[in-house]
Amino acid sequence: MSVTTPRTQAPQTASRSISGFLSARPVWLVGVLATLAGAVVTEVFALVSRAAGVPMEAAGPGAKEAAEIPVGGFFGGVVFWSVAGVVLAVALARWARRPARTFTVTTVALTALSLAGPAVAPHTATSTQIVLAASHVVAVAVIVPMLARRLAHVQR
Repeated sequence: MSVTTPRTQAPQTASRSISGFLSARPVWLVGVLATLAGAVVTEVFALVSRAAGVPMEAAGPGAKEAAEIPVGGFFGGVVFWSVAGVVLAVALARWARRPARTFTVTTVALTALSLAGPAVAPHTATSTQIVLAASHVVAVAVIVPMLARRLAHVQR
């Protein structure tokens, strides 16, 4: 190739450039970014459901009646529970033989268990139970792949 001939490079896709950006960052930072992304997407999902007429009232075990889920409640819930996921990811990055696989299997199993909560929520409309369960899946669909992709690049 001569000096005057321009080199052609395949354009980077957004996915590849984001993946490259994330693979060079600490696991905890990718966890924080994934958590924020998951929380925003889940809150938007909840707001769209609310706008579609789904009643955002749910009751916990032992409650006499349902209480309103406030705007921002889904965001806060995702952030709260994701802290444990980020801690798990950091620990697996340090000690697991196959951190990405272990993280993915563990989080999918925990998500499956978490679906029991909305399913048995007393005094809660079925449509709300469905939105609550779906919101778990939405959050995981955003957060877990980002962290698993980062964990796949752990250097031993």
